[in-house]
Amino acid sequence: MSGAEGPQTFFTVSAESEGVRLDRLLTLMIDNLSRSRAQRLIAEGMVHIDGEACREKKYCPRERSRVTVIIPPLEKMTVEPEAIRLDIVYEDKELLVVNKPRGMVVHPAPGHSRGTLVNALLAHCKDLSGIGGVMRPGIVHRLDKDTSGLLLVAKNDYSHRSLSTQLKARKVSREYIALVIGTVKPEKGRIDAPVGRHPVHRQKMAVVEGGRRAVTSYRVLKYYNGYTLLFLKLETGRTHQIRVHLAHIGYPVVGDPVYALSKGRDLPPELDVPQALHARRISFIHPRSGLMMTFSVPLPPEFKKGLILLREQAGSS
Repeated sequence: MSGAEGPQTFFTVSAESEGVRLDRLLTLMIDNLSRSRAQRLIAEGMVHIDGEACREKKYCPRERSRVTVIIPPLEKMTVEPEAIRLDIVYEDKELLVVNKPRGMVVHPAPGHSRGTLVNALLAHCKDLSGIGGVMRPGIVHRLDKDTSGLLLVAKNDYSHRSLSTQLKARKVSREYIALVIGTVKPEKGRIDAPVGRHPVHRQKMAVVEGGRRAVTSYRVLKYYNGYTLLFLKLETGRTHQIRVHLAHIGYPVVGDPVYALSKGRDLPPELDVPQALHARRISFIHPRSGLMMTFSVPLPPEFKKGLILLREQAGSS
């Protein structure tokens, strides 16, 4: 492979590479190019085959075809501290436990460069762990934007490694409360289904063959008229795991904008709120003291209000 000056890179397809789809071929021939970025470059017309733009990621170039790729430099994101109020449940020299509100993004990403939990954390403390990189300093695990509740943050690398090791060893206990559409049966269960990127809608996750193993346990707390309040416990921590698992078994989270298959017909307008999913309790071993620590927070007001409305609706029916 040879390169050209500027942002262009080119190569000639070898006999061995003939029949390889274009997006994969680019990742094989260009160092440090991810599959997702290769696909974006193709879609944006940045990949030319024998002088013609090719926007089909599945296209397989023939032997001796000349492939030219224009690779614009990645935009550098900077994270600025912002004086955003944090609901800190616990803090010491090693870590913080934060009660994240619904609607707050955890770390900056394209489209969410400000107003995130990381922006707020950088203003609150200056000594966050750097293991997560510039975009995720101190972040040990994540919560989705519209999921409220408890989140662990490490202040130094030692604590970050300790807490991350506990997560991988399943020694961190994370408990959730969710309101779902439908009458969940049986009343107790364990969902063991692999979760991976959706094969068509790449912004979504799904239960897919070949995905990473994901296990969620649940127990019914209360039935309402066509809805169920669930207690859930994570055994693994995949992206969108609870939401994907519950939708997979036919009981999507009320207000889930991505995985809810339908809205409940009798849902009062006041209950039509984003994502009724709350990380209620977390337990872990303190990295320095070795003591087991447990923290819990109540449901947010809008979640409580929804349950009251359902109880009132059931009483009037």
